[in-house]
Order: sequence, then C-alpha cells, then structure tokens
Amino acid sequence: MKNKKKFIKIAIDSPAAAGAGTIAKSISKHYNLLYLDTGKIYRLIALTKLKTKNKFNFKFLKKKIKHLNLKSLENKDLLSDEIGTEASIIAKDINIRKLVHSFQINCAYKPPKKFNGSCLDGRDITYKIVPDADFKFFVIASSKVRAKRRFLELKKLKKNVSYSSVLKSIKKRDKSDYNRSISPLKKTKDSILINTSNLSKRACFFKIKKIIDRKIKY
Repeated sequence: MKNKKKFIKIAIDSPAAAGAGTIAKSISKHYNLLYLDTGKIYRLIALTKLKTKNKFNFKFLKKKIKHLNLKSLENKDLLSDEIGTEASIIAKDINIRKLVHSFQINCAYKPPKKFNGSCLDGRDITYKIVPDADFKFFVIASSKVRAKRRFLELKKLKKNVSYSSVLKSIKKRDKSDYNRSISPLKKTKDSILINTSNLSKRACFFKIKKIIDRKIKY
C-alpha cells in the first residue's frame, strides 16, 4: 500500500480480550492505517498513577498525555489484572476522559500523512470518538473464551495467575464497562457484530477485510 489511498476511518468497540486489538492491528497494517488501542491509554494512566502516587494529579497527567508516545502503549506491564481494574476506575473520571478523548479524536482524524486513515478500538469509539466512521464493528466472544485467551497471554508473560481469577476479572470488567454512566460499552445500530469465539485470527481478519473491500477499492 505505497500509494496514497482514500482516507478511511474504522471504529471498533468490544469487551476485554474479545480479539478486537488483534483484528485492528492486522487491518491497520493491511490498509496502512494509524492504529490506536484506546483502552491502553487508560491502562497507561493507571500504571503511571501506581508508579507516581506522590506526583500524580491532573496537571501532571495532562502533560503526560500531550507528549504520549504510542510505542509506550506496547508495555507488557499494562496487561496485568491490577492495571486493568485500576484503568476501569480511572475511565469513569469525566475530566480524564475528556483529556483522553481529545487525544483519541486527534489520532482518528489527523493521523500522520504517511497513513491512509485510522483504526481505533476501545469501548466508546463507534458513537463517541468516531461517530462518522466509514466502518463500525462490535467484536464479542464468550467470557470463558476471553478469559482463556487472557490467561494464556499472561502465562506467556510469566505472570502467576489462575484461569478462575482471570475469568472473575473479565466478568468484573464487563460489568463495569457495560454499566458505567460515562461512555458505557454498547453496540450501535450501525455497527457490524463480529463474534470471535470460534474464529481464528486469520478468519477474523478475512471476514472484516471482505466487508471493507465491498465498499472501497484497494
């Protein structure tokens, strides 16, 4: 995808560990789009808060977000359950959400010129961050499948966790995401439902690629 193509925006919402991040990364790479895992921003804030308790305040956070390097979102420490729980609490803070939303919107609508567009995944992307996205997807999977995926991911990182504790954490996170008063996780009418429970990464990619290719010519 070397030549400049039509600018496209893709919005993906999903509960934790449904596979949205993996799908978004592969789709972004294929179509040369800026990829942003918006949930990782809240996890990064959570990690920052835990590491800099004495310094942490809104002014400090505002400066951090302003100079946020997307590569910092790849930190493996962000995947822990402790960080996830703290992130879900932070995500309910309206002032922090406004700050993060501003950063997300800028990424979605003004990515570097080398990209052909943007692809964001999170909890409120389809209706809050990129409501006019060219493509909207709502990615789901059963809680047991998601817990198994996250458990294996954490074990690979040498984390001392049990499947039951991960499943419990996934369910707790779902309850928080779906029921929070600010930007809750929900499927919009114009979002295409993708259930990844019984699909391989490759199958998920081609399923979404087929939908995209029907509308645009790449």
